[in-house]
Parts: sequence; structure tokens; C-alpha cells
Amino acid sequence: IIDPAKVTRSALQNAASIAGLLLTTECIITDLPENDKAAPGMDPGMGGMGGMGGMGGMM
Repeated sequence: IIDPAKVTRSALQNAASIAGLLLTTECIITDLPENDKAAPGMDPGMGGMGGMGGMGGMM
């Protein structure tokens, strides 16, 4: 049997806990608005990344 008073008390305690947490933190993480601009194109491949070097006799 579910006691409505206990459910209400538990919900209020949880809500107060979350409210206290938000009040004591200095930042809140939210979603940024999305821009409708297309992403800039990327060069294919991995340009600029040379080999490891120093591995003369390994191959």
C-alpha cells in the first residue's frame, strides 16, 4: 500500500535537495542554442602528421 503523505514528503525532500544543490553551485550547465550555419569543410587525410622516426630497423 502506498501512503500519499509519504510520497508527498519524499517528493518535497528531493525537490528541496535539488534546489539547495543548484543554489550552492556557482554554475549550471545548459544547452547552447544551435547555429544554422554549416560546419566548415575539413581536409581529408591526416596532413602534417609525420612518421614516428627513430624506428630504422623495425620494418
